[in-house]
Amino acid sequence: MCTGWGEERFTSISGRRRGRGVDLHPWLCVSLLFLALWGQASPQCPASCQCAWDTATVQCSDAGLRDIPEGIPPETVSLHLERNYIRSIPETAFRDLLHLRDLHLSHNRIDSLASGALRHLGPELRLLDLSHNQLRQASREEFGSTRAKTRLFHNPWHCDCTLQELMETLNLEPETVNGIMCESSVRGKGEGSRWEDPGSQGEHAGQSLVKLLDSGVNFCSLQRKTTDVAMLVTMFVWFFMVIVYVVYYVRQNQAEARRHLEYLKSLPSPRKTPTETDTLSTGF
Repeated sequence: MCTGWGEERFTSISGRRRGRGVDLHPWLCVSLLFLALWGQASPQCPASCQCAWDTATVQCSDAGLRDIPEGIPPETVSLHLERNYIRSIPETAFRDLLHLRDLHLSHNRIDSLASGALRHLGPELRLLDLSHNQLRQASREEFGSTRAKTRLFHNPWHCDCTLQELMETLNLEPETVNGIMCESSVRGKGEGSRWEDPGSQGEHAGQSLVKLLDSGVNFCSLQRKTTDVAMLVTMFVWFFMVIVYVVYYVRQNQAEARRHLEYLKSLPSPRKTPTETDTLSTGF
């Protein structure tokens, strides 16, 4: 296998050292074979990323990525994907990263999470950074049972019951929790129709979600009240339509009966036949 430049180079070396009885040609072949096998066995780093194998860190920051890269080594402990153009996180994005401890996704354009997108993250996860993105809505199903310290500030959140339940479940980073602001919110009593665009501004727009919850605001209660009012209105409209139909039906029957009676009155009276007249005369 070791021919060409290897033989030519080490022939001179072995010639100079032949007096000492040292032949390096077999050792060169073994060394080259070992390096080739090591290169094939070593894990591959995703394109546009840099990998530090000693710390199990994959650095993909500022790489112009639009999607989660494929081929991330399963042994990865720290994954940096901040400052890219990623818009969504599919369900299988981190399925094989069972040893992941730090996941940095800040300063992207993420506006949606697939159902269960983060549920594959193992119990070793310590930090989940989703700050500075375009998230408006999220639920517990998308985050799974993660207990990692979570950053969600600087997102255009729509504050409603689903987001409130998520906040009560996550382990939010205390230093950044006040930065979770309501860009819009569910519309409470007296704020207009519930059929309006949910993106329209609500009473609590521009306020900190955590401070609102601490002050006693309950978005789930507002949502239930709105639903109850809508149900009552729907039942009233249905009942009103039934009454209108019954009244219309009765009036139509009355009019039809009146016309039928007038028709009967307009018919000529039946005349007596001669036989009937003779029978009456005979009887007297």
